[in-house]
Amino acid sequence: MPENRPSTGPFIAALAGNSLIAAAKFVAAAFTGSSVMIAEGVHSIVDSTNNVLMLVGARCSDAKPSPEHPFGHGKELYFWSLIVALVIFSAGGGISIYEGITHVLHPSPVENPLWNYGVLGVSFVADGTTLVIAYREFKPHKGKRSLWRAIRVSKDPTKFAVVLEDGAATIGLFIAAVGLLATQLTGSGIYDGLASIAVGLLLCAIAFVLALESKNLLLGEAAAPRVVADLRETVCRDPDVEGVASLLTMHLGPYDLLLNVDVAFREDLTGNETVAAIQRIERAIQRSHPEVKRIFIEAGSLDRTQPGAPSPPQSPGS
Repeated sequence: MPENRPSTGPFIAALAGNSLIAAAKFVAAAFTGSSVMIAEGVHSIVDSTNNVLMLVGARCSDAKPSPEHPFGHGKELYFWSLIVALVIFSAGGGISIYEGITHVLHPSPVENPLWNYGVLGVSFVADGTTLVIAYREFKPHKGKRSLWRAIRVSKDPTKFAVVLEDGAATIGLFIAAVGLLATQLTGSGIYDGLASIAVGLLLCAIAFVLALESKNLLLGEAAAPRVVADLRETVCRDPDVEGVASLLTMHLGPYDLLLNVDVAFREDLTGNETVAAIQRIERAIQRSHPEVKRIFIEAGSLDRTQPGAPSPPQSPGS
């Protein structure tokens, strides 16, 4: 069963690896004059910075509710993941593309290419290791869904951000190796610059995906459809409930769900019986879905159906 809290383990592993890799890439760039190695060094620096930012977000999101923030600070994690996306786009993608264009317009030969290949090989092992660690952490949340679909429905950036970053890093290393090989075979530094541009475009694409997910989460995403359906079924299972007029959910954090439900109770219930039914429903919901931290139940009518919501279930023979 997946752990119901933001994960910091993959970020710590990635931070250690990226810091060492960045230093090695810049040393290789200094010895060889390769623009794609500069781009890769910037990429590793950006990844290290992002690891720190996500750790800050995970720590801040654990803050307790306060009078100023009665629903807690869970969305801090989504804010910091948006900042990470901006850093990847500007510092990572922007600098890599700029370096690439500069070397395409003013190509220069790459010297001592063995330095580059050695650093790329070590980097591939390090990034591949952190990618495996991150994917293992994400796999329980992925289930049988495709990787892309799992990222789209995930509410926890700490689970998929490292997968995106290290996946991009591994692809970027392959692009860099191809660019360096083409430069070595042809003697033209243009291919080195083109590889740097390709790495920059890859980073911009990753930044766009992460920014899109962060925006959706900041706006307040509903729970997954299967969770909503299960919550509705849990409420309707109570013997004093005739149906659910509306059921609204919103994630206040990866594992902090708000539930607002308009319940049609039996008309013959007394006030005390209605209160008892509400308490039973709350206990049933918290047993089956502990991530639901805030429950608001209103006694209403089946006529008060929310716009766009599915019609409440009909009793047999109706």
